[in-house]
Amino acid sequence: MQEWWRPDRFAPRRARLDKRGRILGAIRGFFAARDYVEVDTPALQVSPGLEPHLRAFKTLLHDPRDGRTVERYLHTSPEFAMKKLLVAGMPRIWQLAHVFRDGDQGMTHHPEFAMLEWYRVDASYEDLMDECAALVGICQDAAGTPALVWRGETADAQRPWQRLSVADAFQQHCGIDLLATAPDPLAPDLERLTAAACHLGISPHPGDDWEALYFRIFLERIEPVLGVGTPTILYDYPLSMAALSRRKPSDPRLAERFEVYVCGLELANAFGELTDPAEQRRRFVADQAKKRAVYGEIYPIDGEFLAALDHGLPPCAGIALGFDRLVMLATGAEDIEDVLWAPVR
Repeated sequence: MQEWWRPDRFAPRRARLDKRGRILGAIRGFFAARDYVEVDTPALQVSPGLEPHLRAFKTLLHDPRDGRTVERYLHTSPEFAMKKLLVAGMPRIWQLAHVFRDGDQGMTHHPEFAMLEWYRVDASYEDLMDECAALVGICQDAAGTPALVWRGETADAQRPWQRLSVADAFQQHCGIDLLATAPDPLAPDLERLTAAACHLGISPHPGDDWEALYFRIFLERIEPVLGVGTPTILYDYPLSMAALSRRKPSDPRLAERFEVYVCGLELANAFGELTDPAEQRRRFVADQAKKRAVYGEIYPIDGEFLAALDHGLPPCAGIALGFDRLVMLATGAEDIEDVLWAPVR
């Protein structure tokens, strides 16, 4: 095991860590200028988040007041707690949170990492597209670099960003009419997508569903070319991939969701937030069923979160941005550990 703390091994990271500090300072100034309040919510939660393919860390909480022992999880995102603060009356909030995902370790993944999230009441997901572009541009300036860099590709965040719908991305890069493979938006058809992708030489593996084949196509043919030259906002996801986003009023086949890609690297994920508690519960239950089918386990639903939605989550939009990845892009690092003060061992 490499002893990262030895001065000769730590020294090459210092310049990147200094830039990390300047980027964080720029972020604090950005949000202060826009009347956002920095918040700090607990990492220990009843539910770590219900995205089916994320694995969480579980622990036990011992309450000395009544002798109770209850299961708790380290959050995979501060989203639930931050939305409760919106219900409580906070109109603009941001947080740089340490989040935890088991089984995530590699050049761009770490089991504990920094997630920048912000939420804004009475904002649309288009508003957050503009805000994200402005923030990343300021961070590029703070790092003193003319462009963001990843594996030999560059993207200048100061230039106008590309905006591309998911459907257009599949049409342009793969020749696939993606929405035609989902005549029922909530139950897309694997056979239709398989037929549409046959000319690419990409086919489903045993046990794959429509979403698995979607990602097989996306990761091979689309993601690598996104965000080259300038960052790309990929928006309007099929409704079956809505996660915690609301349905798009002008096209009920779609969800108000976008992701940001820079030099082929995913940087951020954003939603026009779902505020309907009944619909949110339905999606949570569906996510639990999928997780049980794939991994043989489920995580609990946060009943307090649903109660907060029922009380009234105002119209809002929110975004989660990988802060460590942003620092990687701004400093030219290829391994996430090169921009961390200390790695998990």
